[in-house]
Amino acid sequence: MKIYIGADHGGFYLKQRLLDFLRCNKYIVVDEGDKTLDIDDDYPQFAAKVAAKVLSSKDADPRGILVCTGAQGMAMAANRYKGIRAAVVWDALEARMTRNDNDSNVLCLSAKLFKKNLKRVEAVVEAWLNTPFSEATRHKRRIGQLDELG
Repeated sequence: MKIYIGADHGGFYLKQRLLDFLRCNKYIVVDEGDKTLDIDDDYPQFAAKVAAKVLSSKDADPRGILVCTGAQGMAMAANRYKGIRAAVVWDALEARMTRNDNDSNVLCLSAKLFKKNLKRVEAVVEAWLNTPFSEATRHKRRIGQLDELG
């Protein structure tokens, strides 16, 4: 599984910690920026980079992780792309549910929520990465309906 990760200035430090965590756990991770802290950067550019990489990847199960201050903006930007199912997640249960039911392929994390609890964000990321899509007919049907909306 290849993971593309991006963050604006609000999520920069948490992204750096997640890069270390993921690489230490032998995941293949591609940093889509920002590569340096730039307080004037804007989250849509990183959401666009990660979404494009997930959609164009030849990997069997490409995933993206996006981090900003609150996570909502990243999710809104990423979900503009047909085929992206970005989810804002705050705990391991939600991480498992969005993978199992929605086959989410982009995880959006709030740096504000997780900055003081790295073990919690690691548990969320692990739950999301290790939960397979259920392949249930009803879930496949609903995902198909999502792709037809816009």
